[in-house]
Amino acid sequence: MSARLTRICRYAVKGMSPEPLTRVVLAPGKCLPGDRRFALARSATEFDPRHPEWLPKTKFVMLMREERLAQLQTRFDPTSGDLTIQQNGRQVLGANITENAGRESANRFFAAFLGDAVDGAPRLVEAPGHTFSDAERRPNSSTYQYVSIVNLASLRSLEQAVQAPLDPIRFRANLYIDGAPAWAEFDWVESVLIAGGVRLHVVSRITRCAATSVNPATAVRDVNVPAMLREAFGHGDMGVYAEVIAGGEVAVGDSVAPERAEPTQTRG
Repeated sequence: MSARLTRICRYAVKGMSPEPLTRVVLAPGKCLPGDRRFALARSATEFDPRHPEWLPKTKFVMLMREERLAQLQTRFDPTSGDLTIQQNGRQVLGANITENAGRESANRFFAAFLGDAVDGAPRLVEAPGHTFSDAERRPNSSTYQYVSIVNLASLRSLEQAVQAPLDPIRFRANLYIDGAPAWAEFDWVESVLIAGGVRLHVVSRITRCAATSVNPATAVRDVNVPAMLREAFGHGDMGVYAEVIAGGEVAVGDSVAPERAEPTQTRG
């Protein structure tokens, strides 16, 4: 197998658009740096940034329910703390969301943008070192912070079943790979992958929700992806979660392959 990493994506705000990266340094037990650093908590959600705990995605504004989020193109600068949002090519927000004033400005924007689509005004939340991932801690893993991987050959297999192109961003993965057989990634669960200078323990398949039915280019629910996966393949999964067990740099173009076991020496 000669799979290659074709795309790296970070989603600084949960539910918002991706930010492409050419390379990134991954640390053991951590997600991709800055991924899902912020989230839009629903008005009734209780979240203590001093004692952050994993919460289900239903506690946050998300594409699964608020598909209009796909109308926004976001960019976060981790150095300055500035979040920039565009809609239809026009900037509609520029605010430093690491400061209270800028965060309040962002909160007002989202409240007005979402309107009656949400019950009460949402608020941006953050906690140092915490990620607002959908993934809970998996068995045989010491963390809930994972890197998500999508195999583009599997996506092409789904496209054939749907008979329509599907933007890979529907699946909001961190790492997109190509060159492996379709669905080969499911065979990697509980094994180790080598990606560039990183070792990844694949912990589980990713079961997909209705967020993948939203076209990221049009913000319209145009394909029932979970239903099509079940109908065509007998499961609702696309991609895998992996835990970083040995850190290092990974870059677009790097090879991605299962780690080979050391040959057993025999005495003769």
